[in-house]
Amino acid sequence: MKIVQVYTDGGASGNPGPGGYGVYLRYGNHEKEFSEGFRLTTNNRMELLAVIKALECLTKPGQNVHVYSDSKYVVDAVVKRWVFNWEKKNFEKKKNPDLWKRFLAVYRQHEVTFHWVKGHAGNPLNEKVDELAVAAYKTGNLLVDEGYEAATKPPKSLF
Repeated sequence: MKIVQVYTDGGASGNPGPGGYGVYLRYGNHEKEFSEGFRLTTNNRMELLAVIKALECLTKPGQNVHVYSDSKYVVDAVVKRWVFNWEKKNFEKKKNPDLWKRFLAVYRQHEVTFHWVKGHAGNPLNEKVDELAVAAYKTGNLLVDEGYEAATKPPKSLF
């Protein structure tokens, strides 16, 4: 079985602030890259969303996927199995439950192996997805990270 190689990165300027993610996929001789930017989000949300979007674009279930990310937040949550304990507790007091639930749904459709790579250390594909992520939030054509913005809105006053 061929391996789908996935490089992901995400970031935000200001954290929270404008942010974006970048994805690079390789399957045999096929390559694809894409990115999106958001008007208000966090680094961790963009790191996780990059992985989600990469897995969601795979058309066949059961793919052997190797994800390369410089995000300890994402890689450790899966490799050290924290996210599965969070899930058992319905993500109580955890950040980004909307994205973690979405991640688990798509993660379980494939055979996914995570690899942590040091960021900004000269890895060409890690550098590429970093550039895609930064360019995405500098375009000015930014989407709304509804999960983040809805969670951070102050409650409406009753008076």
